[in-house]
Amino acid sequence: MLPGDNDTVLLGPGADEAAETLGIDLLAALDGARATGRTGEVTSVPVVADDVRLVLLVGVGAQTRDDFRRAGATLARATKDRASVATTIATIAPEGGLEAFVVGAMLGSFGFHWRSQGPKEAPVARIALAGHDDAAVGPGLERAIAIGGAGWRARMLATVPANLKNPPWLAEQAVEIARVAGLEVEVWDEKRLATDGFGGILGVGQASATPPRLIRLDYTPAKGGRKARHVVLVGKGITFDTGGLDIKPAEGMVAMKRDMTGGAVVLATMAALAAVGCPLRVTGLIAAAENAVSGNAMRPGDVIRHYGGRTSEVTNTDAEGRLVMADALAYAVDKLDPDVLVDIATLTGAMKVALGQGTGGFFASDEALAGSIDAAGNDSGERLWRFPLAADYEELLSSKVADADNAPGGPGAITAALFLQHFTGGLPWAHLDVASVGDAPAEKYEWTAGPTGFGARVLLTWLGQDDPLAGIK
Repeated sequence: MLPGDNDTVLLGPGADEAAETLGIDLLAALDGARATGRTGEVTSVPVVADDVRLVLLVGVGAQTRDDFRRAGATLARATKDRASVATTIATIAPEGGLEAFVVGAMLGSFGFHWRSQGPKEAPVARIALAGHDDAAVGPGLERAIAIGGAGWRARMLATVPANLKNPPWLAEQAVEIARVAGLEVEVWDEKRLATDGFGGILGVGQASATPPRLIRLDYTPAKGGRKARHVVLVGKGITFDTGGLDIKPAEGMVAMKRDMTGGAVVLATMAALAAVGCPLRVTGLIAAAENAVSGNAMRPGDVIRHYGGRTSEVTNTDAEGRLVMADALAYAVDKLDPDVLVDIATLTGAMKVALGQGTGGFFASDEALAGSIDAAGNDSGERLWRFPLAADYEELLSSKVADADNAPGGPGAITAALFLQHFTGGLPWAHLDVASVGDAPAEKYEWTAGPTGFGARVLLTWLGQDDPLAGIK
């Protein structure tokens, strides 16, 4: 249903036929419920029929792409524990609306449990998109399922408890995903990390009983092959963050199983590149470590040497994400010769202070890249707000004993980005700080309470274009 004129609502395609077949007055039901047709509004009409038990009238508001994404999520929530539902909602969707509807329905269905008796509720087993030509919607549907599935996978990985999820476990997941998705994969264990000089990853992970890992995944497009332009994605993979010796308060530590959201997003994105038709070569790097506390923990005042030789004074062990990501960025510049670098991380509490919990932040050194990332955020429903790489704050990074201080203070999101920029080799680079949206505080449309896996939809929407690097030299 959708809003009409004079405070009325309009029924969508198929409603009249359904009403006649089932012998019900849907307009009277809407009137009795005082329905408005606003996005996500649901009017339930019980039915006694052989094959139908319930008719749901779901509002689509102004019929934007966002409205259809939210309608899909609303429908999925309203039909949990049911065997099937048929819907005509997406038949009136604008361009991109079918994809949005399917993605919303998938993510609104998300659930994770470790209950001995099984889940409290299960997603609807089957959603039939009635009124569509299968041949016409097939390619778009495949893309939608890939994007929704990537969002689901990133959310799932971020939700797994840390007593299972550690760096070696994450590397095992990457190996299996690479096998299924046809990706090349390579993993650095702690010995190889030491041999190759990854001091940031080793320093952060040295206190943990489970050693750190660097994970590399490579995707090559069917067309263009090795001659295609090259993007490197870097994800923060801190599988649990105690804060180290600068330990977090208990309430600040509860959600830290999701501090590897950036790594989860890179892993989920890599697995779905072929399905969205990405025309570029893409390498994913996940810097995985557990920031723990022990007698071998990294100390405030320690100096670590990153891959490539640059040094950092560790004045706060809870500013660890930038230390592991710096290694991965420096490796990408030295060994991979990319055209563009993009990193993603739940990096700074300052971003949450600035933006709340509904919008992610990003920085970019290239205007064309910034425009593409911003547009992908809007199109995908994972919105981002651009922050400045303000050189005026560069002096805050100075250290008396090293090339940089890892925790120079406020403005925290900006100084963290400036810290990372030193490892990007002057390449076109975007830094997505999604700490603000790492957790959803409540159920709302496609967001489910808890870890969000925010970022996979943005990256796949961008990388799934015909020319993702348009305007970038």
